[in-house]
Amino acid sequence: MWILALGLAALPVQGRPVDLTEAHIAVQAAVDDGLVPGAVLLVGRRGATLHRSAHGERRPGDPMTLDTIFDFASLTKPIATAASVLRLVEEGRLQLDDPAQRYVPELVGEGKADITIEHLLLHTSGLAPVNSVQDYADGPERGFEILGASELRSAPGAEFKYSDLGFIVLGEIVERVGELPLEEFCATRIHAPLGMTDTRFGPLEGDALARCAPTSADVDVGTVHDPRASALGGVAGHAGLFGTAADVSRFCSLLAGAARGGLEPETVLEMTRPRVLEGGALARGLGLDMTSGYDSPRGSLFPRTRSFGHTGFTGPCFWVDRASGVWYVLMTSRLQNPESPSVNSLRRRVADAVASAFELDAAPSAPFVLSGIDVLAAEDCARLAGRRVGLITNTTGRARDGRRTVDVLHESENVELVRLFSPEHGLYARVEGKVADAVDEATGLPVFSLYGETRKPTAEMLEGLDAVVFDIQDVGVRYYTYISTLGLAMEACAEHSVSVVVLDRPNPITGVRVEGPLIDDDRLSFIGWRPLPITHGMTVGELARMFLEEWGGIDCALEVVEMEGWSRSMWWEDTGVRWIDPSPNMRNPTEAVLYPCTGLLEGANLSVGRGTDEPFERFGAPWIDGPRLCDALRAARLPGLAFTPIEFTPDASKFEGELCEGVHVTVVDRNALRPVEAGLAIMWHLDRLFGRSFDATEGDSRLISRSTWEALLVADDWRSIAATWADDVTAFRRQRAPYLLYERQR
Repeated sequence: MWILALGLAALPVQGRPVDLTEAHIAVQAAVDDGLVPGAVLLVGRRGATLHRSAHGERRPGDPMTLDTIFDFASLTKPIATAASVLRLVEEGRLQLDDPAQRYVPELVGEGKADITIEHLLLHTSGLAPVNSVQDYADGPERGFEILGASELRSAPGAEFKYSDLGFIVLGEIVERVGELPLEEFCATRIHAPLGMTDTRFGPLEGDALARCAPTSADVDVGTVHDPRASALGGVAGHAGLFGTAADVSRFCSLLAGAARGGLEPETVLEMTRPRVLEGGALARGLGLDMTSGYDSPRGSLFPRTRSFGHTGFTGPCFWVDRASGVWYVLMTSRLQNPESPSVNSLRRRVADAVASAFELDAAPSAPFVLSGIDVLAAEDCARLAGRRVGLITNTTGRARDGRRTVDVLHESENVELVRLFSPEHGLYARVEGKVADAVDEATGLPVFSLYGETRKPTAEMLEGLDAVVFDIQDVGVRYYTYISTLGLAMEACAEHSVSVVVLDRPNPITGVRVEGPLIDDDRLSFIGWRPLPITHGMTVGELARMFLEEWGGIDCALEVVEMEGWSRSMWWEDTGVRWIDPSPNMRNPTEAVLYPCTGLLEGANLSVGRGTDEPFERFGAPWIDGPRLCDALRAARLPGLAFTPIEFTPDASKFEGELCEGVHVTVVDRNALRPVEAGLAIMWHLDRLFGRSFDATEGDSRLISRSTWEALLVADDWRSIAATWADDVTAFRRQRAPYLLYERQR
């Protein structure tokens, strides 16, 4: 047994030494148990390495050393290729949204023109994971031509599929745009500036070869193990790099924000910013993993989305927590073991030991998000100085300190609040049906209803106003009517030369979830004011910007008071903003998450829980067999949801006073949930199980898409329905991109 260890306890954390003994023991146990013949472990924080240990043997009879060189395998992807691509972006020679076909015309066939550089970096290009090594039998050039003509597995941007082929393409792009061989570009532009002196593509020679750990018995020491990289001459965008744990630690320090060289700090932030994919099911950085089936090095304690890293097939990995600056590097050659065992359990044990030593928490603490009203209040309404304003609001219009937006504006000497406007459900969000004009008791100001005789401010309502301020909490779903009120108010203000100021607020179901078909052009209405998908992934401020530019009829002066501290991947609980019911039946954030699912059912002859204490968390009807429906939905395995058969009697709305059988819906994984697809799957099962009783006459009243609704009625399998809106979502993501204010994403 060989062990070389340094620094088991080092810099203090919260007044005590960091004890990394458990991480050290985990690696040594893996060696002692024969899982791997040897390993090197480095742990650090920001730019300081706090623990170094070498365990076991590099090769039989040759002890492992800290300067052992390993085959990086897929660590090549972030450390070489992604970093090089981003360096070219820094230099203005590439853009993330550039079509890859511009630089690689060999990408031919249906859908290839839509593949962007960012798709390749995120593994969402649709390219297959791998291709046959026989494709390279006639040389690398012919192999690349075959790759370029291969059929896509999915539409670009539609789904995550880890792809070596995507990074082979990126490596070729680096060479063509950078005008240097990939190995030379990486060495001179990325690795040398970081002091990564032992990092290079193979084959290795001299001292480097002598220090190299054999990858397996199948390949010569110092030559790349990956068969496709080997077929490409040992240098490829997905594999081929060799180096030491110390060099990987230098790259980790760069990602942690503590090292300089290779990439600018702003570029590193872009590389490590989470992109939430597949409706929230997973997250990736640019060339970096965060949460997916490949995130074993995160363990259970490194924070989700805030931390990132990568693995290699031959055994190496690294992981970094950007906020704390903590990182670790674990290098092994697992394939030396004839059984080629998985080292995921070792990675998880090391990750949890490191995270525990630094007292990291997998659940990110709620940040101090400031809504638009908080930003406005902090400046004492200075940007409204001298203006007479009207305010469209309800009870959700509150500052972080609990004050109503009404009172913040009314008490400020910088602005004159003249009148109020209330949306559907009234100023206090309690009214069902038409809302009457009223008077605000606290201020004595008149309150004009925009859900009574008119839904659009009249000339009389706007008379004498310089600006209309909008502050209402939306829920991120197209058929929730507050965004229609905003759009109609903008139209009226444009007609009467009144400016609009939107106080922005978080989207409770994140700013990344885009799902569902666009509204039919001839069916726009108050629950579908403009052609949006059911979940649009935008804030009200972003929507206002889009309303202004995209669909005509609005030409008003618009200002959005942006939030501070909000990012697109945040769920409501992540924001630290208090929940205030925005309508009588929207009583908690879970109901907002379910609203694009169970809210779709409202057009049918079903109760969706209105008149109970859990609206949108249950649905049923007197004609439903609850256990039978529940069994069918469980068998469907709808991602993120669990179902329980129940009975309930609503005291309002549909089936008031009648006993209903149905299903209680529990969100078990909101990141995996695809709510629109789930809602349509539920209706598909209702139609198949209870066709004579299920009245689908108004089933399309929330969906508002004939093509998708007709597909549902005739589909042999509910899983095919989502394909009807795939093009809509792709087009909408592109359309909305210029209007996003926070961490722009497609």
